[in-house]
Amino acid sequence: MICVLLVAGHGTVLETQIKNDDTGLYAHLAGVPKALLPGTGGKKILDFWWETVNMRHLFTEVYLVTNADKFKYYERWATASDFPVENVVNDGSTTLENRLGAVADLELVTRSRNLQEDIMVIAGDMLCADQNFDIAQVIRFFRSKSGELMIYYELEEGEKSSSRGIVEVCPHTHRISSFLEKPQVGVTRSRLASVVFYCIRRETLPYLSDFLRLQPPDKHSSFGHFWEWLINQKQLDVFGMKLPTGFQLIGQVGLPDYTKWLTHYSTKQQDHPAKPITCRSYARVGLMGNPSDGFNGKTIALSISNFWAEVTLVESQTLALVPHPLNDPTEFGSLQDLFCISRKEGYLGGLRLLQATCKKFYQYCSKQGIALTKQNFTLKYDTNIPRQVGLAGSSAIVSATLKSLMKFYNITENDLPKPVRANFILSVETEELFITAGLQDRVVQVYEGLVYMDFSEKLMEAQGHGHYVSMEMSGLPPFWLAYLSDPSDSGRIHSNVRQRWLSGEPLVVEAMKTFAELTDEARTALQDRDWSRLAHLMDQNFELRRSLYTDDCLGPGNLKMVQLARQFGSAVKLPGSGGAVVGLCLDQDRLVEMRQAFQEAGCVFCVIAPYDPSAAPSGVSGLQPPSPSP
Repeated sequence: MICVLLVAGHGTVLETQIKNDDTGLYAHLAGVPKALLPGTGGKKILDFWWETVNMRHLFTEVYLVTNADKFKYYERWATASDFPVENVVNDGSTTLENRLGAVADLELVTRSRNLQEDIMVIAGDMLCADQNFDIAQVIRFFRSKSGELMIYYELEEGEKSSSRGIVEVCPHTHRISSFLEKPQVGVTRSRLASVVFYCIRRETLPYLSDFLRLQPPDKHSSFGHFWEWLINQKQLDVFGMKLPTGFQLIGQVGLPDYTKWLTHYSTKQQDHPAKPITCRSYARVGLMGNPSDGFNGKTIALSISNFWAEVTLVESQTLALVPHPLNDPTEFGSLQDLFCISRKEGYLGGLRLLQATCKKFYQYCSKQGIALTKQNFTLKYDTNIPRQVGLAGSSAIVSATLKSLMKFYNITENDLPKPVRANFILSVETEELFITAGLQDRVVQVYEGLVYMDFSEKLMEAQGHGHYVSMEMSGLPPFWLAYLSDPSDSGRIHSNVRQRWLSGEPLVVEAMKTFAELTDEARTALQDRDWSRLAHLMDQNFELRRSLYTDDCLGPGNLKMVQLARQFGSAVKLPGSGGAVVGLCLDQDRLVEMRQAFQEAGCVFCVIAPYDPSAAPSGVSGLQPPSPSP
């Protein structure tokens, strides 16, 4: 592949304002072309682009196209920057009025140097918020498609879509369905801005001269009009790839634009490494519905702030995953100590969850056409979610890790919508780590709060995810949670019910329909604040589960906790796969007495503190809110 850097623009406005600046701060920049102005970190703008594409294993040659007016500046830069001087192409123009235009400049270098390879084209005078992105990822995505590639970014707040070439992109195929050169307000809702950063197949290069022959002799054709022609008239397949970073100094800009964005990006770079990113995801309790969502049923679940998983990400020179001292032990007091810990807790801690999430995240972004920056980081985690009691501890670690990665790489809600995020978290566990799991836990950890979920087969097949509704949380009744201090593996509680369901056994199919009906009734009870009705439905939910799974499958520990709760008149059910119970005790006078009874029975008991995302500080959902002690 060949790379062409275009720097043949005549920055008349910027040059004039620098020359006429009364402060004297920019006198040393008089006459300097825009691409050679200082960027962030003391480097010239063009230096960043040259560092990005100066990779012999990716590009056989890199060319620089400039004009006659500034040729000497770029010749001198090439000599000082180890750029091949013979690859600096002079287009002969000396003023803005007699410029050739970007399309003609590219056609000049392809024709004069007889270029026969695919070409990457970049405007070398753009200021980029983070130049350190993975250019190889861009090329791999281009190679995976059967057409041309345009890079775009999401306009930052305050930027007007009427100042850019705007693209409309199909989120599934990544094909650009429409290109609009500086559209008027209201023409499109898209805020995805194309920049001069393209990959063009060698078969498409002849279209450059075809397009130029159609233009009036005095027209300086921009790439925007070229892409409009290719997409709208020639109907070529053009695909889009997103860079999660901003681009500025595009076209004719002035000194205020230059100083504003230089300060903006410099400040972002200075602040970013100094601030660790810390995100939390919470344990959840299933209040109603199927014991698992693998039956195309319905559930209602609640995030609880008593228990959480927390991931901290900080930028670093190398990428490092830090083992947790308790959950990922590598040092032991003795061989007996190793034996006891391994027998009780197994061999698999949280480190594998971090690693699998990072791997899947990179894979997802590559497939979705998002070019990540080449920043490294150190990840560490902590969690107080009790193990093997069905409170979604593993998925909480994955969820918190994903939040941190999204924030670090500036991946937005549009890039990874909530329903897709839940599917992503599930795929980390099932596809990478072969953990048996369903969507319910991941959905509530993404949406947070009190969530109604409908996983009907029709919905899942039509849209790839269920119907998820965040419910009102104010004034919830006092739910409580108890769990076994020494639980067995909660995953075995599902027994053979799923196989029976898949085979269409009428008893199981009818039970799943009833679970869904109970969930809809519970949703109404929650909306009506009918706590007595809700308590009755929770009891019904458990009894249905008990009849379906049998006492032998539920196990003596779970049954013991249920029986104990009922002695105090509390509604009770299993909140997950086993090892814990969740209850609703409407007689508050008996709550303290019940707590003591559970503690004396060797169980851990706590009053649930629901996590309400709407009550979290603005913009920091899932970021270190205070948690009550269990």
